[in-house]
Order: sequence, then C-alpha cells, then structure tokens
Amino acid sequence: MTGAVKRVTVNLPAELLATAQGVSKMGITETLVEGLELIARRRAAQQALKLKGKLSLRIDLDESRERRRR
Repeated sequence: MTGAVKRVTVNLPAELLATAQGVSKMGITETLVEGLELIARRRAAQQALKLKGKLSLRIDLDESRERRRR
C-alpha cells in the first residue's frame, strides 16, 4: 500500500470474503486492496476501449521497427 490509509468498517458476506482470501492467499486487508485495484483497472480499461476509433495515430511501423535499441 502506498499513500494515505483510510480505516473503514464494513459488513461483508463471510463466504465471499473467505473465497476471495482463498484465491488471493492473503489476509483481509490485502485481499480487499487487490479487489479494489482490480475494479480501478477494469474502469481504466473500459475508458480506454471507449477511445477505440477516436484516436488518429500516424505511426510508420517500418521506421518504428528500425529504431535504435538501447
């Protein structure tokens, strides 16, 4: 975890939490953080998909492939 921490009290379905912890093999906090990160990533991916066909990129693939490697 990075940044500020917010302490919360939540009521969760016990079976759902147990299943999630079983999959993640982590504690409650880590499991919840991972779940929240997945939600944030999904939203970012949905927003990116909305841009499909709306960006005009002019890329010369041949030139791009020939660029110097570091």
